[in-house]
Amino acid sequence: MEERNKYSFGSSFAFGTPKPLPSAPSTSAKPAVSMAAGAKDALSTLTDVSSIERRENKPLFTFPAAQPKLDSQWRDMEWTEEQKTSLMKTISSYRPICREMTQARVLLLGPVGSGKSSFVSSVQSVFNGRVTNRAMVGSSLTSFTKKLQSFHIHCQKGEDPTGLVLCDIVGLGDGEMTGLTLYDILSVIKGHVPEGHKFSPDQPVRSETMGYVKKPSLKDKIHCVAFVVDASKILTYPKGLSTTFQQLREHISELGVHQVALLTHVDQICPETAKDVTKVYESRIIRDMMSKAGALLGMSTSYIVPVKNYSSELDLDASTDVLLLSAVDHILQYAELYFQDNTLQHTGPKID
Repeated sequence: MEERNKYSFGSSFAFGTPKPLPSAPSTSAKPAVSMAAGAKDALSTLTDVSSIERRENKPLFTFPAAQPKLDSQWRDMEWTEEQKTSLMKTISSYRPICREMTQARVLLLGPVGSGKSSFVSSVQSVFNGRVTNRAMVGSSLTSFTKKLQSFHIHCQKGEDPTGLVLCDIVGLGDGEMTGLTLYDILSVIKGHVPEGHKFSPDQPVRSETMGYVKKPSLKDKIHCVAFVVDASKILTYPKGLSTTFQQLREHISELGVHQVALLTHVDQICPETAKDVTKVYESRIIRDMMSKAGALLGMSTSYIVPVKNYSSELDLDASTDVLLLSAVDHILQYAELYFQDNTLQHTGPKID
């Protein structure tokens, strides 16, 4: 079997019953979104979440009382240099099953400070062989990312780029500074939003937006969405965020785009993992937090992977690299499902 087929699945992911998607906003009105009344405020402008967090001034995560670690890993993982090399080779050689495509575009979507930009920089650091900050990172309360940015993950110097593009946009709930709407997010996923577009609360994406892609091709679209949530904030995220995530997931699923999730900052909730990242899958604390993240997002924990980004470190760590590369491998599996679905949908039997 060729390396490009490593990400092939036997069957497609089953989406829920489709519901009408929100219509495009007019030039004289804010975008209107059709949804349950209880979720409307959480999605029409995705800005209230962090504002609530600031008003409540909630304390930072504190380590729970010591809990006995599990007898064995609850997910099998090899922490060797050989495994790191194998994952790097698999990711570097990945190419979508669709012949017209050379890269998979993955959108990182999550609250401000969840670690989206840090994940981009961390993944690129692994391939660079040294810690670098390719994507600018903001604080936990403000989002440095204000526009749509696509990061092509490059292999080591002198080699071809990988088949992965990580797309970063402004974080959900950045006070009154972003005004990111559901329509904006869906427009990005459908490929209408041009690279570098700066999101503004009083100028939602519309067909008149400068650079708007009216007829996006497959290469313009998003092929997988990776939600990013902070493990140290799972217990303090406002209740409205769960509604936001689950409504987002419903609309994104209607577009046929598969979703996974990254649970970042796991080292901040587990002392043992902070000392040794190989303990991540032996941690009862992290396993329980994965379940809570699943409830927040409305998805099975089988779609969620823990991640430790590089932050204050100056040197790479092989085990941290393996965890990061495993997350990328996980993402690419679901991106490949998108290509499989579209290949089956748009191509019929060949006629001689």
